[in-house]
Amino acid sequence: MTTVTSTASARDANSDLRARHDRAFLGHPAGLGWLAFCELWERFSYYGMQALLVLYLSNYLFMPGNIGAVAGMDALRAAIENVTGPRSPQQLASAVFGLYVGLVYLTPIFGGLIADRWLGRTRTVVIGSLLMAAGHFLMAFETALLPALGCLLLGVGCFKGNIAAQVGDLYAPGDKRRASAFQIFMLAVQIAVIAAPIVCGTLGERVGWHWGFGSAGVGMLIGLVVYLAGRRWLPPEAPRGGARSDARPPMGKRAALQVALLVAMLPLLMLSIVGNQQYNNGFPLWSQQHMDMVVAGFAVPVSWLQAVDALTSTGTMLASLAFWRWWAARRREPDEVTKMAMGCFVAACAPLLLLIPALSIESGGTRISILWSFAYSTVNNIGFANIMPVGLALYSRAAPRGLQGVMIGIYYLHLFFGNSFVGWLAGLLETMPGSKFWLLHAVLVAAAGVGLLMVKLVFGRLLAPEETDASPVRA
Repeated sequence: MTTVTSTASARDANSDLRARHDRAFLGHPAGLGWLAFCELWERFSYYGMQALLVLYLSNYLFMPGNIGAVAGMDALRAAIENVTGPRSPQQLASAVFGLYVGLVYLTPIFGGLIADRWLGRTRTVVIGSLLMAAGHFLMAFETALLPALGCLLLGVGCFKGNIAAQVGDLYAPGDKRRASAFQIFMLAVQIAVIAAPIVCGTLGERVGWHWGFGSAGVGMLIGLVVYLAGRRWLPPEAPRGGARSDARPPMGKRAALQVALLVAMLPLLMLSIVGNQQYNNGFPLWSQQHMDMVVAGFAVPVSWLQAVDALTSTGTMLASLAFWRWWAARRREPDEVTKMAMGCFVAACAPLLLLIPALSIESGGTRISILWSFAYSTVNNIGFANIMPVGLALYSRAAPRGLQGVMIGIYYLHLFFGNSFVGWLAGLLETMPGSKFWLLHAVLVAAAGVGLLMVKLVFGRLLAPEETDASPVRA
């Protein structure tokens, strides 16, 4: 027992030493650069496929003449319609898309458990990368839609939580750079989302659907190569199996209460992202009907709207990083929950902004300008820059030792519930005026902000970091 405890202490000391002195990548450990670049390519593959999926399903594969070719689709459609009632092709596409995107964020909890208990993060991430690549290439076959989505779901489950947990493992518990590290990590995601709809979306909409999905598979393989090339700069693998159960100290009362509170916060986090996630589901379908997509004589592909969102998201993420560095140099920086609540109130203004063009359309107006897409995504992303990456930092910091992968997986559960909910909400577009549709989203996101403020007021001390011997390190 003494040997195991000494090993754990040595590992913590090495982690602290690495966090204190490694500033090779923008003032952060070099491993952050490799992980961010790998995540960039993985997200290129994911968002390239996502940019096409709802359009592919609603405009082609789920049309009456084509849906019969999809193996197992009758059973899936029956299961969905038993809950929701009959679905049109657009409604069925939104439901399947929302279910898929939601499940993407359910499977990481199992991937984290597999890595924490048995395979380790490196092997699990590699397996996940190979499964995702296989899923993208299977999308080339119409009959294989459901097996393709299954491979993608399993692959993301193995990959997503574990690579995020490795980002957290680069830092000592008291290192203040952790939150900005996750913002840099998310910034790599935004860069990928700029390129993915342009490359995969253009190939899919202008050349052929399967060309777009195939290019996403190539991106995933590049991400795997990057991950393996940078392995020596990443955190060392922790002991697994029996050694891990001995090395992990018993969970104290405070840690158990923290875990319970973080789980209880998931419904609030679910509501916080409905406006953001609807940009990938209901918004492109609404835009097809009501937005003038011709700019200077060029018909802009609908999938490019996600590149617009990523472009503004990149700018707002950089602005958020710069702002909080400036703020921390002059005043006390707010805690994670406060930042997330502030982000919700800003993000709620994005769907609220769409009331203006929606009311114009309902009063007999013509198609709206594509500039409304920039307006929506800019306001939304100012808020979202302080929700998603800050939440990752919170759950990474509060996770008990040995359960980091599982806790990151638990964090992603809010995206499972949120995207499933968003898929159902998108179906309301066929029965609800656009003004009421977007007002509903604004109210839901603002309600999440109110709930997070209540958590801060009642449980702020419980979620505050414990005092450590390590001195905070500023970027």
